Amino acid sequence: MSDSNTNMKKPVQKPSKGIDIFLNWVERVGNKLPEPLTIFVYLAGIAILVSLVGSILGLSAIHPLTGETVTVVNLFSKEGIQKMLMNAVSNFSGFAPLGLVLVTILGVGLAEKTGFFSALLRKTFGNVKGGKVVAIVIFTSIMANAAGDTGFIVMPPLAAMLFTAVGMNPLVGMMAAYAAVAGGFCANLIVNSLDVLVVGFTQSAANLLDPEFMINPAANWYFLIASTFVLTAVATYVTLKIVAPRMGKGDFEVEKIEEVSAEEVKGLKAAGIATLAYLILCFALAIPANGLLREPETGSLLSYSSPLMKGLVPLITLLFFIPGYVFGKVAGKIKSDKDIVNMLGQAMSEMGPYIVLAFVIAQFINYFNWSNLGLIMAIKGADFLKSLGAPAPVLLVLFIIVSSVLNLFVGSSSAKWAILSPIFVPMFMLLGFHPALTQVAYRIGDSVTNVITPLLPYFAILISFAKKYDKNIGMGTLIANMLPYSIAFFIFWTIQLLLWYFLNLPLGPNAPILM
Repeated sequence: MSDSNTNMKKPVQKPSKGIDIFLNWVERVGNKLPEPLTIFVYLAGIAILVSLVGSILGLSAIHPLTGETVTVVNLFSKEGIQKMLMNAVSNFSGFAPLGLVLVTILGVGLAEKTGFFSALLRKTFGNVKGGKVVAIVIFTSIMANAAGDTGFIVMPPLAAMLFTAVGMNPLVGMMAAYAAVAGGFCANLIVNSLDVLVVGFTQSAANLLDPEFMINPAANWYFLIASTFVLTAVATYVTLKIVAPRMGKGDFEVEKIEEVSAEEVKGLKAAGIATLAYLILCFALAIPANGLLREPETGSLLSYSSPLMKGLVPLITLLFFIPGYVFGKVAGKIKSDKDIVNMLGQAMSEMGPYIVLAFVIAQFINYFNWSNLGLIMAIKGADFLKSLGAPAPVLLVLFIIVSSVLNLFVGSSSAKWAILSPIFVPMFMLLGFHPALTQVAYRIGDSVTNVITPLLPYFAILISFAKKYDKNIGMGTLIANMLPYSIAFFIFWTIQLLLWYFLNLPLGPNAPILM
Protein backbone atom coordinates (compact mmCIF):
# COMPACT_ATOMS: atom_id res chain seq x y z
CA MET A 1 0.00 0.00 0.00
CA SER A 2 2.89 2.36 0.51
CA ASP A 3 3.92 4.73 -2.25
CA SER A 4 7.33 4.79 -3.83
CA ASN A 5 8.63 7.64 -5.94
CA THR A 6 11.21 5.35 -7.46
CA ASN A 7 10.42 3.66 -10.74
CA MET A 8 11.94 0.24 -10.19
CA LYS A 9 13.12 -1.83 -13.11
CA LYS A 10 14.23 -5.41 -13.14
CA PRO A 11 17.88 -5.59 -14.13
CA VAL A 12 18.53 -7.26 -17.44
CA GLN A 13 19.88 -10.75 -16.80
CA LYS A 14 21.42 -13.21 -19.15
CA PRO A 15 19.33 -16.35 -19.20
CA SER A 16 21.28 -19.34 -18.00
CA LYS A 17 18.58 -21.97 -17.64
CA GLY A 18 15.82 -23.32 -19.82
CA ILE A 19 13.22 -21.98 -17.44
CA ASP A 20 14.80 -18.51 -17.66
CA ILE A 21 14.57 -18.57 -21.46
CA PHE A 22 10.93 -19.64 -21.31
CA LEU A 23 9.95 -17.10 -18.64
CA ASN A 24 11.78 -14.30 -20.42
CA TRP A 25 9.83 -15.16 -23.56
CA VAL A 26 6.54 -15.12 -21.62
CA GLU A 27 7.50 -11.77 -20.15
CA ARG A 28 8.40 -10.22 -23.50
CA VAL A 29 5.20 -11.44 -25.15
CA GLY A 30 3.08 -10.46 -22.17
CA ASN A 31 4.52 -6.98 -21.93
CA LYS A 32 3.61 -6.34 -25.57
CA LEU A 33 -0.03 -6.70 -24.64
CA PRO A 34 -2.07 -3.52 -24.18
CA GLU A 35 -2.95 -2.11 -20.78
CA PRO A 36 -5.34 -4.31 -18.73
CA LEU A 37 -8.15 -1.78 -19.24
CA THR A 38 -7.76 -2.08 -23.01
CA ILE A 39 -7.55 -5.87 -22.84
CA PHE A 40 -10.85 -6.13 -21.01
CA VAL A 41 -12.46 -3.77 -23.51
CA TYR A 42 -11.28 -6.14 -26.26
CA LEU A 43 -12.51 -9.17 -24.31
CA ALA A 44 -15.93 -7.61 -23.87
CA GLY A 45 -16.10 -7.00 -27.61
CA ILE A 46 -14.95 -10.55 -28.34
CA ALA A 47 -17.61 -11.96 -26.00
CA ILE A 48 -20.27 -10.06 -27.91
CA LEU A 49 -18.92 -11.20 -31.27
CA VAL A 50 -18.56 -14.86 -30.22
CA SER A 51 -22.07 -14.83 -28.79
CA LEU A 52 -23.33 -13.73 -32.22
CA VAL A 53 -21.38 -16.47 -34.03
CA GLY A 54 -22.30 -19.09 -31.44
CA SER A 55 -25.99 -18.31 -31.67
CA ILE A 56 -25.89 -18.52 -35.48
CA LEU A 57 -24.12 -21.90 -35.29
CA GLY A 58 -26.58 -23.09 -32.67
CA LEU A 59 -23.98 -24.04 -30.06
CA SER A 60 -25.59 -25.65 -27.03
CA ALA A 61 -25.09 -28.12 -24.18
CA ILE A 62 -27.29 -30.11 -21.80
CA HIS A 63 -27.10 -28.85 -18.22
CA PRO A 64 -26.19 -31.90 -16.08
CA LEU A 65 -28.25 -30.76 -13.09
CA THR A 66 -31.47 -29.52 -14.68
CA GLY A 67 -31.42 -31.49 -17.93
CA GLU A 68 -32.27 -28.30 -19.81
CA THR A 69 -30.60 -27.31 -23.07
CA VAL A 70 -28.24 -24.35 -22.60
CA THR A 71 -27.81 -22.28 -25.77
CA VAL A 72 -25.59 -19.33 -26.62
CA VAL A 73 -27.39 -16.03 -26.11
CA ASN A 74 -26.75 -13.46 -28.83
CA LEU A 75 -25.67 -10.22 -27.18
CA PHE A 76 -25.59 -8.47 -30.55
CA SER A 77 -29.37 -8.71 -30.83
CA LYS A 78 -31.83 -5.94 -30.02
CA GLU A 79 -32.55 -7.51 -26.63
CA GLY A 80 -28.86 -8.05 -25.93
CA ILE A 81 -27.90 -4.46 -26.69
CA GLN A 82 -30.78 -3.19 -24.57
CA LYS A 83 -29.67 -5.39 -21.69
CA MET A 84 -26.08 -4.14 -21.91
CA LEU A 85 -27.24 -0.51 -21.90
CA MET A 86 -29.75 -0.87 -19.10
CA ASN A 87 -27.44 -2.86 -16.82
CA ALA A 88 -24.14 -1.00 -17.30
CA VAL A 89 -24.48 0.86 -14.00
CA SER A 90 -25.83 -2.11 -12.02
CA ASN A 91 -23.04 -4.30 -13.43
CA PHE A 92 -20.53 -1.86 -11.96
CA SER A 93 -22.26 -1.20 -8.63
CA GLY A 94 -22.98 -4.91 -8.21
CA PHE A 95 -19.40 -5.97 -8.94
CA ALA A 96 -18.66 -7.80 -5.68
CA PRO A 97 -14.87 -7.25 -5.51
CA LEU A 98 -15.34 -3.47 -5.85
CA GLY A 99 -17.24 -3.04 -2.60
CA LEU A 100 -15.03 -5.53 -0.82
CA VAL A 101 -11.90 -3.68 -1.90
CA LEU A 102 -13.09 -0.18 -1.06
CA VAL A 103 -14.53 -1.11 2.34
CA THR A 104 -11.37 -3.01 3.32
CA ILE A 105 -9.20 -0.10 2.21
CA LEU A 106 -10.92 2.10 4.81
CA GLY A 107 -9.25 0.02 7.50
CA VAL A 108 -6.04 -0.95 5.75
CA GLY A 109 -5.54 2.58 4.41
CA LEU A 110 -5.80 4.22 7.82
CA ALA A 111 -3.44 1.65 9.37
CA GLU A 112 -0.94 2.45 6.63
CA LYS A 113 -1.25 6.22 6.62
CA THR A 114 -0.83 6.51 10.40
CA GLY A 115 2.41 4.54 10.12
CA PHE A 116 1.06 1.60 12.13
CA PHE A 117 2.09 -1.00 9.55
CA SER A 118 5.54 0.49 9.13
CA ALA A 119 6.21 0.61 12.87
CA LEU A 120 4.84 -2.89 13.41
CA LEU A 121 6.97 -4.36 10.62
CA ARG A 122 10.11 -2.56 11.79
CA LYS A 123 9.55 -3.70 15.36
CA THR A 124 8.69 -7.30 14.49
CA PHE A 125 10.85 -8.12 11.49
CA GLY A 126 13.79 -5.75 11.72
CA ASN A 127 16.28 -8.57 12.31
CA VAL A 128 14.58 -11.34 10.33
CA LYS A 129 16.56 -12.75 7.40
CA GLY A 130 15.20 -13.05 3.85
CA GLY A 131 14.31 -16.75 3.76
CA LYS A 132 12.30 -16.55 6.98
CA VAL A 133 10.45 -13.46 5.78
CA VAL A 134 9.44 -15.23 2.57
CA ALA A 135 8.16 -18.29 4.43
CA ILE A 136 6.25 -16.13 6.93
CA VAL A 137 4.61 -14.07 4.18
CA ILE A 138 3.60 -17.14 2.17
CA PHE A 139 2.24 -19.09 5.13
CA THR A 140 0.28 -16.05 6.34
CA SER A 141 -1.07 -15.44 2.83
CA ILE A 142 -2.33 -19.02 2.54
CA MET A 143 -3.96 -18.75 5.97
CA ALA A 144 -5.59 -15.46 4.89
CA ASN A 145 -7.96 -17.54 2.77
CA ALA A 146 -9.94 -18.12 5.95
CA ALA A 147 -11.04 -14.49 5.56
CA GLY A 148 -12.29 -15.13 2.02
CA ASP A 149 -11.30 -12.81 -0.79
CA THR A 150 -9.97 -10.20 1.64
CA GLY A 151 -6.56 -11.88 1.50
CA PHE A 152 -6.17 -10.76 -2.13
CA ILE A 153 -6.46 -7.14 -1.01
CA VAL A 154 -4.60 -7.15 2.27
CA MET A 155 -1.62 -9.47 1.80
CA PRO A 156 0.17 -8.22 -1.39
CA PRO A 157 0.68 -4.62 -0.17
CA LEU A 158 1.60 -5.83 3.32
CA ALA A 159 4.13 -8.24 1.81
CA ALA A 160 5.61 -5.44 -0.28
CA MET A 161 6.10 -3.31 2.84
CA LEU A 162 7.65 -6.23 4.73
CA PHE A 163 10.04 -7.12 1.90
CA THR A 164 11.11 -3.48 1.63
CA ALA A 165 11.72 -3.33 5.38
CA VAL A 166 14.23 -6.20 5.15
CA GLY A 167 15.93 -4.97 1.97
CA MET A 168 14.16 -7.18 -0.57
CA ASN A 169 12.33 -6.23 -3.74
CA PRO A 170 8.75 -5.24 -2.79
CA LEU A 171 7.45 -6.51 -6.13
CA VAL A 172 8.72 -9.99 -5.26
CA GLY A 173 6.84 -9.76 -1.98
CA MET A 174 3.65 -8.81 -3.80
CA MET A 175 3.97 -11.69 -6.24
CA ALA A 176 4.75 -14.24 -3.53
CA ALA A 177 1.79 -13.14 -1.41
CA TYR A 178 -0.62 -13.06 -4.34
CA ALA A 179 0.55 -16.47 -5.54
CA ALA A 180 0.05 -17.92 -2.06
CA VAL A 181 -3.43 -16.42 -1.62
CA ALA A 182 -4.58 -17.28 -5.15
CA GLY A 183 -2.79 -20.57 -5.79
CA GLY A 184 -3.35 -21.96 -2.32
CA PHE A 185 -6.92 -20.72 -2.20
CA CYS A 186 -8.44 -23.85 -0.65
CA ALA A 187 -5.52 -24.80 1.62
CA ASN A 188 -5.79 -23.86 5.29
CA LEU A 189 -5.34 -25.14 8.82
CA ILE A 190 -8.95 -24.40 9.75
CA VAL A 191 -12.32 -25.21 8.24
CA ASN A 192 -13.78 -22.04 6.76
CA SER A 193 -16.67 -20.69 4.70
CA LEU A 194 -15.27 -22.00 1.40
CA ASP A 195 -15.40 -25.55 2.77
CA VAL A 196 -19.05 -25.00 3.68
CA LEU A 197 -19.84 -23.56 0.26
CA VAL A 198 -18.40 -26.37 -1.87
CA VAL A 199 -19.66 -29.22 0.30
CA GLY A 200 -23.24 -28.16 -0.35
CA PHE A 201 -22.83 -28.85 -4.07
CA THR A 202 -20.96 -32.10 -3.36
CA GLN A 203 -23.77 -33.26 -1.08
CA SER A 204 -26.44 -32.57 -3.70
CA ALA A 205 -24.42 -34.31 -6.41
CA ALA A 206 -23.81 -37.40 -4.24
CA ASN A 207 -27.51 -37.59 -3.40
CA LEU A 208 -28.27 -38.00 -7.09
CA LEU A 209 -26.76 -41.48 -6.76
CA ASP A 210 -27.35 -42.15 -3.07
CA PRO A 211 -30.16 -40.10 -1.44
CA GLU A 212 -28.94 -41.11 2.03
CA PHE A 213 -25.31 -40.09 1.54
CA MET A 214 -23.92 -37.40 3.88
CA ILE A 215 -20.67 -35.42 3.74
CA ASN A 216 -19.42 -32.84 6.24
CA PRO A 217 -17.65 -29.48 5.66
CA ALA A 218 -14.41 -30.86 7.15
CA ALA A 219 -14.25 -33.66 4.55
CA ASN A 220 -10.96 -32.33 3.10
CA TRP A 221 -9.52 -30.97 6.34
CA TYR A 222 -6.62 -33.41 6.92
CA PHE A 223 -5.48 -33.13 3.32
CA LEU A 224 -5.68 -29.32 3.32
CA ILE A 225 -3.74 -29.05 6.59
CA ALA A 226 -0.88 -30.95 4.95
CA SER A 227 -1.33 -28.88 1.78
CA THR A 228 -0.75 -25.67 3.72
CA PHE A 229 2.77 -26.75 4.68
CA VAL A 230 3.53 -28.34 1.30
CA LEU A 231 2.54 -25.18 -0.59
CA THR A 232 4.41 -22.96 1.87
CA ALA A 233 7.60 -24.91 1.24
CA VAL A 234 7.08 -25.01 -2.54
CA ALA A 235 6.26 -21.31 -2.83
CA THR A 236 9.20 -20.34 -0.61
CA TYR A 237 11.57 -22.30 -2.83
CA VAL A 238 10.12 -20.79 -6.02
CA THR A 239 10.41 -17.29 -4.57
CA LEU A 240 14.01 -17.63 -3.41
CA LYS A 241 15.38 -19.69 -6.31
CA ILE A 242 13.41 -18.41 -9.32
CA VAL A 243 11.41 -15.22 -8.81
CA ALA A 244 13.74 -13.21 -6.56
CA PRO A 245 16.85 -13.84 -8.73
CA ARG A 246 14.91 -12.92 -11.91
CA MET A 247 13.52 -9.70 -10.43
CA GLY A 248 16.70 -8.69 -8.61
CA LYS A 249 16.66 -6.10 -5.85
CA GLY A 250 15.33 -3.44 -8.19
CA ASP A 251 16.78 -0.13 -9.30
CA PHE A 252 16.47 1.60 -5.94
CA GLU A 253 18.44 2.10 -2.77
CA VAL A 254 17.18 0.36 0.32
CA GLU A 255 17.05 2.83 3.16
CA LYS A 256 18.34 1.79 6.53
CA ILE A 257 15.51 0.57 8.71
CA GLU A 258 14.69 3.30 11.18
CA GLU A 259 14.56 2.58 14.86
CA VAL A 260 11.08 2.46 16.31
CA SER A 261 10.65 5.66 18.33
CA ALA A 262 9.41 5.76 21.92
CA GLU A 263 6.11 7.28 20.75
CA GLU A 264 5.68 4.51 18.20
CA VAL A 265 6.38 1.86 20.85
CA LYS A 266 3.65 3.36 23.04
CA GLY A 267 1.35 3.44 20.04
CA LEU A 268 2.05 -0.20 19.19
CA LYS A 269 1.35 -1.31 22.76
CA ALA A 270 -1.92 0.62 22.82
CA ALA A 271 -2.87 -0.73 19.40
CA GLY A 272 -2.11 -4.29 20.57
CA ILE A 273 -4.37 -3.87 23.61
CA ALA A 274 -7.14 -2.40 21.45
CA THR A 275 -6.83 -5.26 18.94
CA LEU A 276 -6.96 -7.86 21.70
CA ALA A 277 -10.06 -6.22 23.19
CA TYR A 278 -11.71 -6.21 19.75
CA LEU A 279 -10.93 -9.90 19.17
CA ILE A 280 -12.25 -10.81 22.63
CA LEU A 281 -15.46 -8.94 21.79
CA CYS A 282 -15.77 -10.83 18.49
CA PHE A 283 -15.29 -14.16 20.27
CA ALA A 284 -17.83 -13.16 22.91
CA LEU A 285 -20.34 -12.48 20.13
CA ALA A 286 -19.54 -15.74 18.35
CA ILE A 287 -19.00 -18.43 20.99
CA PRO A 288 -22.43 -18.56 22.77
CA ALA A 289 -25.06 -20.75 21.10
CA ASN A 290 -27.27 -17.69 20.65
CA GLY A 291 -24.38 -15.33 19.86
CA LEU A 292 -24.99 -12.22 17.79
CA LEU A 293 -22.68 -13.47 15.01
CA ARG A 294 -24.48 -16.82 14.65
CA GLU A 295 -27.24 -17.64 12.20
CA PRO A 296 -30.49 -17.12 14.17
CA GLU A 297 -32.27 -20.33 13.12
CA THR A 298 -29.46 -22.87 12.95
CA GLY A 299 -26.89 -21.27 15.24
CA SER A 300 -24.21 -21.80 12.57
CA LEU A 301 -21.13 -19.59 12.39
CA LEU A 302 -19.91 -20.75 8.99
CA SER A 303 -23.09 -20.79 6.93
CA TYR A 304 -23.23 -18.10 4.25
CA SER A 305 -26.33 -16.63 5.88
CA SER A 306 -24.69 -16.14 9.28
CA PRO A 307 -23.89 -12.57 10.43
CA LEU A 308 -20.23 -13.61 10.80
CA MET A 309 -19.88 -14.62 7.15
CA LYS A 310 -22.05 -11.82 5.76
CA GLY A 311 -20.34 -9.27 7.97
CA LEU A 312 -16.81 -10.58 7.52
CA VAL A 313 -15.64 -7.63 5.41
CA PRO A 314 -16.59 -4.87 7.90
CA LEU A 315 -15.27 -7.02 10.76
CA ILE A 316 -11.90 -7.32 9.01
CA THR A 317 -11.96 -3.61 8.18
CA LEU A 318 -12.37 -2.82 11.88
CA LEU A 319 -9.52 -5.24 12.65
CA PHE A 320 -7.22 -2.82 10.79
CA PHE A 321 -9.05 0.46 11.47
CA ILE A 322 -9.06 0.13 15.28
CA PRO A 323 -5.32 -0.47 15.81
CA GLY A 324 -4.52 2.07 13.08
CA TYR A 325 -6.60 4.73 14.83
CA VAL A 326 -5.35 3.92 18.33
CA PHE A 327 -1.73 3.89 17.14
CA GLY A 328 -2.23 7.22 15.37
CA LYS A 329 -3.72 8.89 18.46
CA VAL A 330 -1.13 7.59 20.94
CA ALA A 331 1.86 8.13 18.62
CA GLY A 332 0.71 11.64 17.78
CA LYS A 333 -0.03 10.95 14.11
CA ILE A 334 -3.73 11.81 14.50
CA LYS A 335 -4.44 15.12 16.17
CA SER A 336 -8.00 15.71 14.99
CA ASP A 337 -10.77 14.20 12.93
CA LYS A 338 -9.46 16.16 9.94
CA ASP A 339 -6.34 14.01 9.95
CA ILE A 340 -8.49 10.86 9.75
CA VAL A 341 -10.51 12.27 6.86
CA ASN A 342 -7.37 13.27 4.97
CA MET A 343 -5.73 9.89 5.49
CA LEU A 344 -8.81 7.99 4.33
CA GLY A 345 -9.11 10.30 1.33
CA GLN A 346 -5.50 9.64 0.34
CA ALA A 347 -6.00 5.86 0.67
CA MET A 348 -9.12 5.98 -1.50
CA SER A 349 -7.55 8.24 -4.12
CA GLU A 350 -4.85 5.65 -4.71
CA MET A 351 -7.58 3.20 -5.72
CA GLY A 352 -8.75 5.41 -8.61
CA PRO A 353 -7.12 3.37 -11.41
CA TYR A 354 -8.60 0.17 -10.02
CA ILE A 355 -12.10 1.68 -9.84
CA VAL A 356 -11.90 2.60 -13.54
CA LEU A 357 -10.64 -0.86 -14.40
CA ALA A 358 -13.36 -2.48 -12.27
CA PHE A 359 -16.04 -0.82 -14.41
CA VAL A 360 -14.77 -2.50 -17.58
CA ILE A 361 -14.14 -5.86 -15.88
CA ALA A 362 -17.67 -5.88 -14.50
CA GLN A 363 -19.14 -5.36 -17.97
CA PHE A 364 -17.04 -8.15 -19.49
CA ILE A 365 -17.85 -10.69 -16.76
CA ASN A 366 -21.57 -10.03 -17.09
CA TYR A 367 -21.43 -10.24 -20.89
CA PHE A 368 -19.64 -13.58 -20.60
CA ASN A 369 -22.23 -14.89 -18.14
CA TRP A 370 -25.25 -13.61 -20.10
CA SER A 371 -24.00 -15.26 -23.27
CA ASN A 372 -23.75 -18.70 -21.55
CA LEU A 373 -20.33 -19.16 -23.17
CA GLY A 374 -18.59 -20.05 -19.90
CA LEU A 375 -21.34 -22.47 -18.90
CA ILE A 376 -21.22 -24.30 -22.23
CA MET A 377 -17.40 -24.48 -22.11
CA ALA A 378 -17.55 -26.08 -18.66
CA ILE A 379 -20.17 -28.65 -19.67
CA LYS A 380 -18.34 -29.59 -22.90
CA GLY A 381 -15.04 -29.95 -21.05
CA ALA A 382 -16.63 -32.21 -18.46
CA ASP A 383 -18.28 -34.35 -21.13
CA PHE A 384 -14.97 -34.78 -22.93
CA LEU A 385 -13.20 -35.95 -19.79
CA LYS A 386 -16.01 -38.36 -18.97
CA SER A 387 -15.80 -39.89 -22.45
CA LEU A 388 -12.11 -40.83 -22.19
CA GLY A 389 -12.63 -43.93 -20.07
CA ALA A 390 -9.08 -43.80 -18.64
CA PRO A 391 -7.93 -45.61 -15.44
CA ALA A 392 -9.22 -44.04 -12.22
CA PRO A 393 -5.99 -42.30 -11.05
CA VAL A 394 -5.42 -40.96 -14.56
CA LEU A 395 -8.98 -39.65 -14.65
CA LEU A 396 -8.33 -37.95 -11.33
CA VAL A 397 -5.31 -36.10 -12.72
CA LEU A 398 -7.17 -35.25 -15.94
CA PHE A 399 -10.01 -33.90 -13.83
CA ILE A 400 -7.55 -31.58 -12.06
CA ILE A 401 -6.25 -30.40 -15.45
CA VAL A 402 -9.75 -29.77 -16.83
CA SER A 403 -10.72 -27.86 -13.67
CA SER A 404 -7.56 -25.75 -13.87
CA VAL A 405 -8.12 -24.92 -17.56
CA LEU A 406 -11.76 -24.00 -16.98
CA ASN A 407 -10.64 -21.79 -14.10
CA LEU A 408 -8.75 -19.62 -16.59
CA PHE A 409 -12.11 -18.62 -18.10
CA VAL A 410 -14.72 -19.08 -15.36
CA GLY A 411 -13.53 -17.49 -12.13
CA SER A 412 -16.34 -18.44 -9.74
CA SER A 413 -15.44 -21.57 -7.78
CA SER A 414 -19.03 -22.30 -6.80
CA ALA A 415 -20.37 -21.73 -10.33
CA LYS A 416 -17.95 -24.26 -11.83
CA TRP A 417 -18.55 -26.81 -9.09
CA ALA A 418 -22.32 -26.44 -9.49
CA ILE A 419 -21.81 -27.59 -13.10
CA LEU A 420 -19.09 -30.19 -12.65
CA SER A 421 -20.19 -31.86 -9.40
CA PRO A 422 -23.39 -33.49 -10.76
CA ILE A 423 -21.27 -35.16 -13.47
CA PHE A 424 -18.09 -36.17 -11.68
CA VAL A 425 -19.20 -36.87 -8.12
CA PRO A 426 -21.64 -39.66 -9.16
CA MET A 427 -19.24 -40.86 -11.88
CA PHE A 428 -16.35 -41.27 -9.47
CA MET A 429 -18.68 -42.77 -6.84
CA LEU A 430 -19.46 -45.53 -9.35
CA LEU A 431 -15.71 -46.06 -9.64
CA GLY A 432 -15.49 -46.44 -5.86
CA PHE A 433 -14.18 -42.92 -5.07
CA HIS A 434 -15.55 -41.09 -2.05
CA PRO A 435 -17.08 -37.68 -2.99
CA ALA A 436 -14.52 -36.01 -0.72
CA LEU A 437 -11.79 -37.19 -3.11
CA THR A 438 -13.55 -35.77 -6.16
CA GLN A 439 -14.16 -32.54 -4.29
CA VAL A 440 -10.53 -32.04 -3.29
CA ALA A 441 -9.32 -32.85 -6.82
CA TYR A 442 -11.62 -30.14 -8.14
CA ARG A 443 -10.41 -27.67 -5.51
CA ILE A 444 -6.78 -28.23 -6.50
CA GLY A 445 -7.52 -27.50 -10.16
CA ASP A 446 -9.68 -24.55 -9.17
CA SER A 447 -6.80 -23.01 -7.21
CA VAL A 448 -3.55 -23.50 -9.13
CA THR A 449 -4.40 -21.36 -12.18
CA ASN A 450 -5.81 -18.53 -10.06
CA VAL A 451 -2.20 -17.35 -9.96
CA ILE A 452 -1.93 -16.56 -13.67
CA THR A 453 -5.41 -15.83 -15.01
CA PRO A 454 -5.99 -12.13 -15.76
CA LEU A 455 -9.74 -12.87 -15.59
CA LEU A 456 -9.60 -13.20 -11.82
CA PRO A 457 -10.85 -9.78 -10.66
CA TYR A 458 -8.09 -9.45 -8.07
CA PHE A 459 -5.38 -9.67 -10.71
CA ALA A 460 -6.29 -6.09 -11.60
CA ILE A 461 -5.74 -5.08 -7.99
CA LEU A 462 -2.27 -6.64 -8.06
CA ILE A 463 -1.40 -4.59 -11.15
CA SER A 464 -2.63 -1.42 -9.45
CA PHE A 465 -0.50 -2.13 -6.37
CA ALA A 466 2.55 -3.05 -8.48
CA LYS A 467 2.41 0.19 -10.46
CA LYS A 468 2.98 2.13 -7.25
CA TYR A 469 6.49 0.67 -7.25
CA ASP A 470 7.10 0.42 -10.99
CA LYS A 471 4.92 2.58 -13.23
CA ASN A 472 6.11 0.70 -16.32
CA ILE A 473 5.47 -2.83 -15.10
CA GLY A 474 3.46 -4.89 -17.57
CA MET A 475 1.11 -7.81 -17.33
CA GLY A 476 3.77 -10.03 -18.91
CA THR A 477 6.21 -9.40 -16.06
CA LEU A 478 3.63 -10.36 -13.48
CA ILE A 479 2.42 -13.48 -15.29
CA ALA A 480 5.94 -14.64 -16.18
CA ASN A 481 7.09 -14.39 -12.57
CA MET A 482 3.98 -16.05 -11.17
CA LEU A 483 3.81 -18.87 -13.71
CA PRO A 484 6.47 -20.89 -11.80
CA TYR A 485 4.20 -20.81 -8.74
CA SER A 486 1.27 -22.12 -10.77
CA ILE A 487 3.32 -24.93 -12.33
CA ALA A 488 4.97 -25.92 -9.03
CA PHE A 489 1.66 -25.88 -7.15
CA PHE A 490 0.08 -28.10 -9.80
CA ILE A 491 2.93 -30.63 -9.76
CA PHE A 492 3.42 -30.95 -6.02
CA TRP A 493 -0.25 -30.73 -5.08
CA THR A 494 -1.11 -33.44 -7.62
CA ILE A 495 1.73 -35.62 -6.29
CA GLN A 496 0.39 -35.11 -2.77
CA LEU A 497 -3.10 -36.19 -3.88
CA LEU A 498 -1.75 -39.29 -5.63
CA LEU A 499 0.25 -40.24 -2.53
CA TRP A 500 -2.91 -39.80 -0.46
CA TYR A 501 -4.75 -42.01 -2.96
CA PHE A 502 -2.22 -44.84 -3.13
CA LEU A 503 -1.63 -44.81 0.65
CA ASN A 504 -5.42 -44.71 1.18
CA LEU A 505 -5.17 -41.93 3.78
CA PRO A 506 -8.34 -40.25 5.07
CA LEU A 507 -8.98 -36.82 3.57
CA GLY A 508 -10.84 -35.63 6.65
CA PRO A 509 -13.19 -36.83 9.40
CA ASN A 510 -15.42 -39.61 8.01
CA ALA A 511 -13.96 -38.96 4.55
CA PRO A 512 -11.92 -41.91 3.25
CA ILE A 513 -10.43 -42.14 -0.21
CA LEU A 514 -12.66 -45.01 -1.28
CA MET A 515 -16.34 -45.66 -0.67
